[in-house]
Parts: sequence; structure tokens; C-alpha cells
Amino acid sequence: MATSTPILGLLACLAGTHYAAAQATPKTSPEAARRAIVQVLTTQTAAWNRGDIPGFMQGYWRSDSLVFIGRKGPTYGWQPTLANYQKNYPDAAAMGKLDFSGLRVSLLAPSAAQVVGHWHLARPAALGDLQGYFLLVLRQIDGKWVVVADHTNSQ
Repeated sequence: MATSTPILGLLACLAGTHYAAAQATPKTSPEAARRAIVQVLTTQTAAWNRGDIPGFMQGYWRSDSLVFIGRKGPTYGWQPTLANYQKNYPDAAAMGKLDFSGLRVSLLAPSAAQVVGHWHLARPAALGDLQGYFLLVLRQIDGKWVVVADHTNSQ
């Protein structure tokens, strides 16, 4: 019986620490979180449409743990994802004009969300338009919503 007391004390301490950490997380209403997430996508669209891939990438988590899954499989890390975008979209004509539609933002937790939507690139006839669907996972890290996982397909 004496050995259970230190374990119970440790569990109580850990629970208290978890509770204190949860209390320290800033509280944001679900509506405010959704608006902030849509703003990330709006800012990304504006950067893309002015030919600014590094600006577009500011919506992604700048981490080696970022994952982007496209037609060639997963890419891990912010820098390799940036490099892929720059390789696949070398100029303004290839980038076209980006539009997101049908956005469905679902909060998974106070600091985690997913977004399902449709993307469309309007490009010159010689290149042809591109479009598809995406599933993004976003987390609020250091008070900022960022994409931590992106699964995008094209049709």
C-alpha cells in the first residue's frame, strides 16, 4: 500500500500540470478560429496570384514535420515543399490564378482543424487549367494557424 502513494502523488501532479497547461492555452471562439483559418487561405491565394510562392508558403508550418501529399507521394518538410512548388510552377503563366471554393472548415480541437475544399488554377490555354480537391490539417502554433499536413489531388 505504501508504494501506491508516490504513484498517486505523481499522477495528481501530472494531472495538475496538464490542467494548468490547458488553462494557459488562449481561448478562441470556434467562429473566430474558422475566420482565422479562412484568412490563412485567403492570404495564400493572394500571394499565389501575385506570383509569390514564398509568400504562399507562409501559410504552412515551417518545420521538417510538415507533410504534403500529392500525386508523387509524400514530401516532408517546409523547404522541400517550397522547392517542389518552385519546380512545378516556375513562372506566372504556370502558376495561373488560384481560386479555392467549397471550403468546409471543421474544428477538431481548440487548436486543430481540418479544411476540405476545391482548388482551381486558371491558366493560359496553352498550359490548360488545373483543378482538384484538398484536405488540410491546421494547428494553431504560437498563436498562428498554419497548415501542418496537406493532401492535394488533381483531376
